[in-house]
Amino acid sequence: MSDIVVPQWGLTMEDATLLTWLKQVGDHVAEGDPIAELETDKTNSELESPFSGTLIELLVEEGTDVVPGQVIARLSD
Repeated sequence: MSDIVVPQWGLTMEDATLLTWLKQVGDHVAEGDPIAELETDKTNSELESPFSGTLIELLVEEGTDVVPGQVIARLSD
């Protein structure tokens, strides 16, 4: 199992909002596939999967504030 965490985008990023999930539980994702859209104080960006696998758990609901390093989803290997 692999955890997907919120990345630290820039030195001043303190938090972000998970706007929407682009993948759902049960979807297979390849490394680099966009899985969610995050909004920071400066921009909206797609979060790409750092791993390949099947999405088995979404830990954060859309519209929730998240912080860098926070686990937001899990993939099976």
